[in-house]
Amino acid sequence: MSTSDETPVPPPTANSGAVGVIGLELRGDTPAPKKQVYSWALWDWATQPFNTVILTFIFTALYLTTEQFLPPEIVALGDKDPAYLAAEAELASGLGLGSTIAGLAILLFAPVLGQRADAAGRQKLWLGIGTGALIVCMFGLWFVEPTPTLFWLGVALISAGSVFGEIAAVNSNAMLIGIANPKTIGRISGLGWGFGYIGGIVALVLVVVFYQFDWFGLPADDGLPFRLIAVGCAIWALVFSIPIFLNVPEPSLGRPERKVGFFRSYALLVKDVVGLYRNTQTRGAFWFLLASAVFRDGLGGVFAFGAVIAGQVFDFGFPQLVIFGIAANLIAGVSTILAGRLDDRFGAKRIIVFSLASMVVAGLAVFLLVEAGPVVFWIGGLILCAFVGPAQSASRSFLARVTPAGREGEIFGLYATTGRAASWMASAAWTGLIVLTAQTKFGILGIVIVLLVGLLLLLPVQERRVTTA
Repeated sequence: MSTSDETPVPPPTANSGAVGVIGLELRGDTPAPKKQVYSWALWDWATQPFNTVILTFIFTALYLTTEQFLPPEIVALGDKDPAYLAAEAELASGLGLGSTIAGLAILLFAPVLGQRADAAGRQKLWLGIGTGALIVCMFGLWFVEPTPTLFWLGVALISAGSVFGEIAAVNSNAMLIGIANPKTIGRISGLGWGFGYIGGIVALVLVVVFYQFDWFGLPADDGLPFRLIAVGCAIWALVFSIPIFLNVPEPSLGRPERKVGFFRSYALLVKDVVGLYRNTQTRGAFWFLLASAVFRDGLGGVFAFGAVIAGQVFDFGFPQLVIFGIAANLIAGVSTILAGRLDDRFGAKRIIVFSLASMVVAGLAVFLLVEAGPVVFWIGGLILCAFVGPAQSASRSFLARVTPAGREGEIFGLYATTGRAASWMASAAWTGLIVLTAQTKFGILGIVIVLLVGLLLLLPVQERRVTTA
């Protein structure tokens, strides 16, 4: 599309080996048109139901990891029998295994695909590919009927959706740099995350209405309501993702000199990562990527397994879980939008450190006070949700502030690899502790440990701006 009446598209940058201007600085202090900002933020709204409805609160927690996918002879034992509890925990660990494999796929492909999108100036193309594939995965969940043999099809589709969603998010994050400047990056990043959480609220409310009206007379056999919910999420994503493609420009025109073959891209990636470390101006970004490799895994783990904890450990049923999900997304959305403004004022690192410390305390309280019952999860879980969004938003703005022009997709590809692969570290800790103890509650401790280690790694990272070389 033509951008003659919009904000100018930043020019390509040369691969001189020196660090150029930050991508944000190419815009200067010129604000982006509101149409671009809201169209960009609407992509989070469009894709959030996958995370909120399918991955966290409804499809996995109330359908895929329940007795509907257990053999009949196990179900007949009753939900207090040790064999039943072990089989239920096996479903939870199977979901964790799928997330771990998805994380490894992100590790292998996200930074290279981001790098290649930078070189060609085709972030929108890869955003479209990732978003489209995510939508196909959600449509595919229609075929996951409640039998043990189809459990792994559900895990595979959800895990693949996580991979494609992350590939799309890499390019959405890269496009943020084209519409923000150093003075507005925190609030715009927070607006995107906030839109996502609010979209999750609306989607969950629709599910509640669906449930309260007894699925509008639809039979509950063969998991039909849950399969229809997955299809609804796919249609939602398809409709609301359109504006970003129509209204938001590419963050750069590309870097033709960096176009190489696919496997050669890995060698170039290694060279670039070494360059990040060796250059004193970008070393902070290097260490931040490593720290975020841990704490963003923990953040992802909170969302990936929070509802499973609520259902299996605290016996939340459908109404309680959905109400909790609505409250959690409302708190997360409001706190993230407000924290975006504090980010611009006080700095991203302070927001992240305070958020992680608060989450560690809340998570430990939930684990240690399990016997006190659901009230513990209501309080501790909502505190966790209040700080997940601010930590995610501030992490994105921290990295955007130190990303050199023309390397947006590559840097955010590394960010995806080292960060939101919740199934690489957090899900491994979740799965391992559950397997060792045969109790789902120990998965809480695994997530808390990952958050704590990430916080400790972040503390020495210097928050400084990259300046023009």
